[in-house]
Amino acid sequence: MKFKAVIFDLDGTLLDSLQDLANTLNSVLAGHDLETHTQETIRHLVGYGMSALVRNALPPNLQNRPELIEKLKQEMQEHYAETWKDNTRPYPGIAELLDWLDTTPIKKGVLSNKPDQLTRLCVETLLSPWQFDSVTGHHSDMNHKPDPQGALLMADEMGIDPAEILYVGDSEVDMLTANAAGMYPLGVLWGFRTKDVLVKSGAKKLIEKPQEIISVLSEGNE
Repeated sequence: MKFKAVIFDLDGTLLDSLQDLANTLNSVLAGHDLETHTQETIRHLVGYGMSALVRNALPPNLQNRPELIEKLKQEMQEHYAETWKDNTRPYPGIAELLDWLDTTPIKKGVLSNKPDQLTRLCVETLLSPWQFDSVTGHHSDMNHKPDPQGALLMADEMGIDPAEILYVGDSEVDMLTANAAGMYPLGVLWGFRTKDVLVKSGAKKLIEKPQEIISVLSEGNE
């Protein structure tokens, strides 16, 4: 089959944002005299949205305190809104991939668990040279990935059958989302998770460089 659209995850797939996310989280935790974490530890915590990130970064005895989690999440959002682009950049090879996509009729979207406003800001600021047909982050009317709601809404917005969409992501969240939505799950190995995690969560194919996506989209896949 030939793919008519591609949906990208944002953090860990298009943008290398780990350092800014880690710095922001640790700044908020330290401000409350809570234990901070290494960037490598935080790599395995991101992907499910900011509330989950904050919760999982807390000691077990504090993870069932929703008022604390909400307070820290709000602080993180405020801090991150000011510092999110200090170190965040597109991964090597992403620019060339998006340049190629802009020469094709293949539609493209971005679906993130990052808050919607920040998702759009990231795309508009760091991916501004390229045209996206649909960009969506998490908001109150949409469930977090791996719920397929956002992916299916995006497919409907683009007017493409989910089976004709390549879903590209770096985590188990993305592979589970793609499978639940009936899309083709393509796992990337330059992001936040390991090969084993991607395979166990349903990736049908793994790639090491963004340029390999061109081959997948050109040839189609079963």
